[in-house]
Amino acid sequence: MARWGMVIDLDKCTGCQACTIACKEENNVPYGSPYENIRRLAPYWNKVIAASEGEYPSLNIEMIPMPCMHCDNPPCVQVCPAKATYLREDGIVVQNFRRCIGCKYCIAACPYGVRNHNYKEQEEHPYNRPDLPPDRSVMGPWPFPHRTHGVVEKCTFCFHRIDQGLKEGKRIGIDVVPACVEACPTEARFFGDLKEPNSHVSRLLATRGSFVLREEMGTRPKVHYLHK
Repeated sequence: MARWGMVIDLDKCTGCQACTIACKEENNVPYGSPYENIRRLAPYWNKVIAASEGEYPSLNIEMIPMPCMHCDNPPCVQVCPAKATYLREDGIVVQNFRRCIGCKYCIAACPYGVRNHNYKEQEEHPYNRPDLPPDRSVMGPWPFPHRTHGVVEKCTFCFHRIDQGLKEGKRIGIDVVPACVEACPTEARFFGDLKEPNSHVSRLLATRGSFVLREEMGTRPKVHYLHK
């Protein structure tokens, strides 16, 4: 069984947030109103944060993309009372919207802040438009399950692409990649099997220095960052 993971090269990332927009379009994540965006209430499954180091005038700012870390030891899974979030055999942490009760325990447990609580009413969602067929999403290429208000949402490594690619016999990480990886204009993101020593992501980690966020938490993330 594969162990899917992502490698992000901070040397190449410009903070353009093309990955953020691609993720929203692929997974039908609401953009939010101007009010919500000004107050940072709009949901994002994939975001870019600015991390500063030093003090002015020797201030250094780095742009750090932040998808879900898909931890091997995910605290969100451990605290969910409804078992709505779980770790698949291939290492992807997914969310079952039909089981989620919106208690937000997983949001409190996640040390990376990459989960969003969907507080909107159902009729406000762009992916619940009545003029669309019931099995068709607004922008995404797959029948995305309708999410009603009160559930928690997160990045899924676009597992629908991976599952479909495996069925069609395509090469994951080459022919099939998550939307954020495909949209990155500087090719700063790489996706593949971390268990396969000859995969591109494994070779990058073997030849360049890398780190994971909040390693001291013991969550064992599968999103690695290459040092500048």
